Amino acid sequence: MIKGTVLYGHPNDTGAFEKYYNETHLSLVAKTSGVVKAEYTKFLPGPDGSAPAYYRMAELYFEGPAEMQQALTSPEGQAMAADLANFATGGATIIFGTVE
Repeated sequence: MIKGTVLYGHPNDTGAFEKYYNETHLSLVAKTSGVVKAEYTKFLPGPDGSAPAYYRMAELYFEGPAEMQQALTSPEGQAMAADLANFATGGATIIFGTVE
């Protein structure tokens, strides 16, 4: 299984981020065929009260490399990726790995 992880930096406006993310972006993820599982995390401060390094994380799971490639190059996958510029004002780091 392959996992794509999106680490979102702290946005300029958390309210605007949350509204767009929940009302628009997550529906694009749901429309992307080949995503077999998705998990979403909103980070909390550390035990000492320090701010987390990232604001949110999305983890998208695919059966394998071919399925990931097909999903991300599909029109839906392209729309999902292009949409990041519409709300991720704190930037987004995207990494992929094999789930062991």
